[in-house]
Amino acid sequence: MMVSRLRPSLPHLLSLRLLGTRASRTAAVKQPDLLSATLAFEEPSAFRVKSLGELLRALGIFHLCSFPMLVNNSGKLLTIARTLLGRRVFSLLLRPSVYAQFVAGENESEISQSMAKMSSLGLRPMLAVPIEEDLGESTGEKRYDDNMEAMLECVQISHSNAWSKDPMMQLKITALLSPELCVKLTTLITQQPYDLNLLVRAMDGEPIKFPGLNESEVAHFLCGLQRLNKIAEASVNKVRVLVDAEYTYMNPALSLVTIAMMKKFNKDGAWIWNTYQCYLKESRSLLLEALRLSSDEGFCLGVKLVRGAYMDKERKLAEDGGRLDPVHQCWEDTNDSYNGSLDVMLEAISQKPERHRIIVATHNEESVRRAAKRMEELGMDNDGGSVCFGQLLGMCDHVSLTLAKEGYAVYKSVPYGSVDDTLPYLVRRAQENRTVLQGIRKERDLLRRELYRRLSLRRGSQ
Repeated sequence: MMVSRLRPSLPHLLSLRLLGTRASRTAAVKQPDLLSATLAFEEPSAFRVKSLGELLRALGIFHLCSFPMLVNNSGKLLTIARTLLGRRVFSLLLRPSVYAQFVAGENESEISQSMAKMSSLGLRPMLAVPIEEDLGESTGEKRYDDNMEAMLECVQISHSNAWSKDPMMQLKITALLSPELCVKLTTLITQQPYDLNLLVRAMDGEPIKFPGLNESEVAHFLCGLQRLNKIAEASVNKVRVLVDAEYTYMNPALSLVTIAMMKKFNKDGAWIWNTYQCYLKESRSLLLEALRLSSDEGFCLGVKLVRGAYMDKERKLAEDGGRLDPVHQCWEDTNDSYNGSLDVMLEAISQKPERHRIIVATHNEESVRRAAKRMEELGMDNDGGSVCFGQLLGMCDHVSLTLAKEGYAVYKSVPYGSVDDTLPYLVRRAQENRTVLQGIRKERDLLRRELYRRLSLRRGSQ
């Protein structure tokens, strides 16, 4: 019987590199044609669906986000404000501003209102439970069980409402499995890769001994796998679960678990997806290896393709640990990585659309145009099911709304929860995406143009 392992052989690695090189060369040759795609993101009309209050709120928040000092210290500043003002007043101030811009609401009723409006604009929600942990934040099995219940509720909310014909949700494995164990697993599987079948059997409740883990670690790992299994069982044939990537010191373990879930649950469709961060030098080889595994093991592959958001921390960790920087040296290299991986996936989808799916999760207009043009060249329908696009709620609406208007499937990543629950999530996302936040001059300009247009109409009608 063949043993499934995540470490490819040397000959296979060489073939992957050659394939990646050919894909890059093909992308380079076709780039001038791709950039001639008809999609235009220049018109402020995309914002005409927004109320005057929404326009002013977005302009104010994006203006504040253009100051690096504010974004970098947002966590400390918000903590001080909450201490000085008290939780109630602080919440009253935050709710109509930052919270309303980036969060769907606290309860199902509020979420439903936000989602109904989004659906009326042709956008699809991708709900995200704002729960995650990093090293030193582990809180015990009860908290992980509570997080599982929150995610099961997310499956139910996503499925029970008619917001989208193909609902999605996001999940972070560190909300269900301690980061410390993920780091240890990452070390272990570089020395001796685990058999995917071992994890599948553990998800089914079989008592498994994992090499290198002590008794308590094995017990926690089994609990975590069974929590993930419950979420996957609840979501299959209902909601697609997109597993987020995190830091390189734990990503191999997260991918191991995610691919094991794919092996078990993606037999007839891509219900569990993995995320590939193209700002990492190894991203292309990881994606190609996932394609090989999906073919060899007979499961469908769902891919969330992102540039990535942990650049500064990854570089500092590498420097402190005396390791090579895992991040591409410049923005152009990251773009090449993203666009090359995009080409690889679109080619794979064109050959087997029933076995592969991708969400082009980016705010980069050139990559969006490239994907749209390549889809046209490969004869793919705008909303054929295998390719969709994604942006964050409250950002890049000129891209999202333009794509939706042209008939593409577009998802907005939608966190929900109380102010207290979502605040750490929002601060972390703001700091990770500060280069995006500081670079949204075009969106601010389009918002201003729409605001001036409305003010001119009002003056003209007086």
